[in-house]
Amino acid sequence: MTERPNRTNQIRRIPPPIRHNPAKYRRPFWLPASNYYILAAAVTIATFFLIWGILHEGDDEAPWIPAGMGASLVLIGAVLLREIVLRKARNRYLLVQKRLDFTLDNAKLHTKNQFAERKLSLEKNAQIIKQIQKKSDAAKILMKLSDGHQEVFELCWEYLEINRRELENVGAGSPRLGGLLRSKEIVKEIHKFHLMTWAEIETRQLTQEAKNRVTMAEKTETAQKALSVIQTALRYYPDERQLIESEDAISEFVISIRVSHFVEQAERSAFKGNYKRAVSHYKDALFFLARESKTGKETDLLAEQINLEIQKILEISTEKKNLGSKKKNG
Repeated sequence: MTERPNRTNQIRRIPPPIRHNPAKYRRPFWLPASNYYILAAAVTIATFFLIWGILHEGDDEAPWIPAGMGASLVLIGAVLLREIVLRKARNRYLLVQKRLDFTLDNAKLHTKNQFAERKLSLEKNAQIIKQIQKKSDAAKILMKLSDGHQEVFELCWEYLEINRRELENVGAGSPRLGGLLRSKEIVKEIHKFHLMTWAEIETRQLTQEAKNRVTMAEKTETAQKALSVIQTALRYYPDERQLIESEDAISEFVISIRVSHFVEQAERSAFKGNYKRAVSHYKDALFFLARESKTGKETDLLAEQINLEIQKILEISTEKKNLGSKKKNG
């Protein structure tokens, strides 16, 4: 992994935060109907044969009847679970999220109008701080919704920019000085809390989504989004230990996706007898491991295992070539 560049821990010098939501509302995870019912059918069939097997061993005269009833109950339960319980919970989640976003958007517009005024008086400043604290409390109530936290920390950033400009122009003996300094500390604390919470929720969701993806490209793209979230947070708090550790962990996760993909491809090629391609895939895995990963015991052990697999494949390939030569000569 490349060495981390030095950063300065000054909120005032960073550009506005990058928004990571392509859509206004992120939908919670929802398994497509085809996949869900295929899974439900598989569980139903497994239940049928499990009950049938137990009753058959007990010398039941008609084990298929209770087995069919049990399997039917499982299937009916799966349908009710999706169409009633899960769908209601999902719709309720989206409704709450939309309401929170609407409230925060209105607060943001109102605060922007106040920011646009030429001079920030103590009274106006106090009103803005109260609004920020109110929206912060609203986001805390719905703790698991990352969009609410994002709106709040962006609102805090806007205020901190205005506060910085006001402090640059305020006189040393001005009565506004003390109020602006106190407000700055209050908003900085709110800003950090919601930024850290947003980053934690977003990275957890995106990392889980990456694990559920099918192709390497999809996994990598989603994991990179999680990494981008952490890097955005690091622009504000470059020395925050939690963020640094998260960045390292997600970077390693991105590398592991690529390495695992090539190792899997190599194993498939070796199973099919295509040893040349298998070795090529293993070397690709070593390339990504050496180029992007940190040196350490785990990395060295993985590289050693891959090299052993390459050696085994080369030995098998040589043995088969020798056997083929002997048959021709014999």
